[in-house]
This record gives sequence, C-alpha cells and structure tokens, in this order.
Amino acid sequence: MGWLSAGDGYEVALVEGRVAARATSGRAAGRQLKSLPRGLRDHPEVDRLRRFAEWLDRHAAACVAQVDAWMVSSLPVPTGLLARVWPDEAWQSALRDLAVVGDDPDEVGFLRGATDAGELRLVNLDGETVRMAPRTVTLPHPVLLPDLDDLREFAAELGMVQRVEQIHRALWRRPEALDAKSTEIREFSGGSFRSRFALAARASSLGYRVSGGYATARVRDGGRTVEACVWIGEPYWEGGVETGALTWQDQDGRALPLREVGPVAWSEGMRMAAALYAGRVIEEGKNA
Repeated sequence: MGWLSAGDGYEVALVEGRVAARATSGRAAGRQLKSLPRGLRDHPEVDRLRRFAEWLDRHAAACVAQVDAWMVSSLPVPTGLLARVWPDEAWQSALRDLAVVGDDPDEVGFLRGATDAGELRLVNLDGETVRMAPRTVTLPHPVLLPDLDDLREFAAELGMVQRVEQIHRALWRRPEALDAKSTEIREFSGGSFRSRFALAARASSLGYRVSGGYATARVRDGGRTVEACVWIGEPYWEGGVETGALTWQDQDGRALPLREVGPVAWSEGMRMAAALYAGRVIEEGKNA
C-alpha cells in the first residue's frame, strides 16, 4: 500500500502493520516520523488505515486457524485451492514451509511456493526443488509423518520456521499396553487453579472450546470425528478447581475405550490436557 495524503504536509501508510506518517514538506520531507503527529491521530485516513490493519490481523489469524484445522485433521486440500490463495501474504505465511504429502504418502516435501499453472513447489529431503500437481494434498499431523526426526533435522538445517506448528508440535503416541476397559487418562489430573474462570480462560486462550464443565478439542481421525474432553469444573462454581480426567467420545457421545482412540485424537487430547495442566498454581517449595 502506498502513501496517502492526510491533511497539509503529511502522508500516512501502513508500515509493518502500524499506521506511520511522513512529512511532505520542509527539512523532514520524505522522512518517516517516529510517531504520529497529534493533529493526525483523529484524521479520517488514519482511522481508515487502523481499521484496515485490524481487518488484516483478523484475516491472518483466520488463515492460520484454517490451515491448522487442515493439518490437525489431515484433511485433503485441493491443490488448485492452495495455488489460488498463495499470492495472498496471509495465506502464504500460514502455508509456507509446511510438510506436504501428495499421492505417495512416503514422499514428503516442504511447501515453498505455487505457480500460476496450479503446481506446488516443494523442497524434498534430498534438498531438491520439485513440482507436484495432484488433485489434492494433505498437510499431515506430525504423528502421521514418516521419518519425523529427519524432517525436523532437515528443517533446522534450512532455517525453516512454520507459522502453523506442525513438525515441532508436541505429540504423544498411544501406548500399546492399555487396559481393554479403560476410558480415561489421569496423568494430567489434579492441576490446581484459583478459580474455574481462570481455568476456562486458559482453555479458551489456547484455542480450545469450553462446553459445560469441559474443555474440548474436536479432531477428525481416521475418517471419523472424535472429541477429547478434560473436566474443568462446574460452569458457575466460583471457588478453586482442579483439572480432571481426559476422555474421548465419538459423534454419538459414547465414551471411547482408550484402545479405540486413533493416533491423532490421542496426541491432540494429551496435548490439550498437558497445556491446561501446565498453567496450574504451584505452591512455593513444591516441585513442578
């Protein structure tokens, strides 16, 4: 966006997401000012730019949320769609450097660009830039990625930084030895919070849904939708609370035996429970 006239002697523009001003006359002509002059703070052009900046922030957050949803659920995404949105800086920031899989699940590459012809440009683990244009691709959850350690090492060598947490996402793998009838995990139970409001606020700030007495995370895993749930206390309770057990349920609300929980739902449920537990109150003198 270029510079816009804003009253006598000034122009304004968005610079790195903030409204900036520069003088158009005098000794400071053409030089960006350190702060907005008092007379410009209520100018219509400044107000318009501020509202546009807020919209850009919301748009960027929405792009990140959508890409994260695709990744967490490993949903197939049309290649043509990714190519069309790539010119948008917000979409590009959310998608760049994500691990992508096409028709061959063993062929993984990091997304670096898209062409006008609808092809995706990726860097594979051999360091080569390749192009691919399958009908759809997936942005797999890391628990499903083969050779995850190699991907992490390669990404570090290239200095890749993912806006959407994927290959460095905290993950948990379901143990093989599980009781056939067990339906809950209590590893992150007993985390104390001064109020139910504080625990619910933490859940919301981390992006989890609060419904009734639970913080929940809904995941599409293996073709079905599963919801991980952590008890956080009665909605109108004003006293201190503790995190409860972690459970999973299917679309009909049936509690799933732990052995039936898929790898993605397991990892995301444990990730949620651990993140909530990490915010607990730790009394002085006690180990974390």
